[in-house]
Amino acid sequence: MTTLTSSSNPPQRRRRPQRRYYGMALLSGLLSISAVALIAYLLWPTWRPAPPEQPIPLPISIGGTLFNIPAKAIREKVQRHSGPQERVDLGFDYPSLKPPGMPRHVSAETVEDAQDAIKRIFLSIAEHHGAMSPETRLQTIYPRYLEPTQSVVADGLTLQAFRDGTPYEQEDLLLAQAQDKQFVARCTRDRETPGTCLVEQRINGADLTFRFPRQWLVHWRDVAAAMDRLTSRLRSTHE
Repeated sequence: MTTLTSSSNPPQRRRRPQRRYYGMALLSGLLSISAVALIAYLLWPTWRPAPPEQPIPLPISIGGTLFNIPAKAIREKVQRHSGPQERVDLGFDYPSLKPPGMPRHVSAETVEDAQDAIKRIFLSIAEHHGAMSPETRLQTIYPRYLEPTQSVVADGLTLQAFRDGTPYEQEDLLLAQAQDKQFVARCTRDRETPGTCLVEQRINGADLTFRFPRQWLVHWRDVAAAMDRLTSRLRSTHE
């Protein structure tokens, strides 16, 4: 009988070199990362969000008149919504006519410096409810309270003071002809605080009231043009 015997020392398997194993693992990992990066690049959205400083126009109806108003220009948070409203109060930097940045704290001691540093036009838009128009007030009300004399204060701009003891005392009426329309401003005089000017317009069911520093009257033509541009922007449907 033949018996099979096994060797007490069987042949050992040849071990794979460690260096080759790690090299293959590294190559596999690099290929996986490259594949994921390629897929992420191809699927990454191509849109870009609008710049945060870009004004967002809100369609607001005042007195049945539609305005497209940048949200950042609205001074009162409660008014920052679209739809019908009774009134909105706005502020725009001058001469850029952009909505203002962060508000600055102003004290009684620094009000004059702040007014020089911050050039801003304020605008209120309100439903007039059938009240007297600015044109009618100019023709029928103001003449009752004005001094008879006039003076020229700038190129094409005349001043006529209101009499003391009238509803408009310590104010002046300034008139000029700007292109095909009349420039009319009612301004307070410089006293403890710098004087301010008020310009009124009516568009359908809404009255627009602009306010700006009286010292700007030296360049009243530029101010008048800026107010016209601002009104056109707010009424534009392409904003």
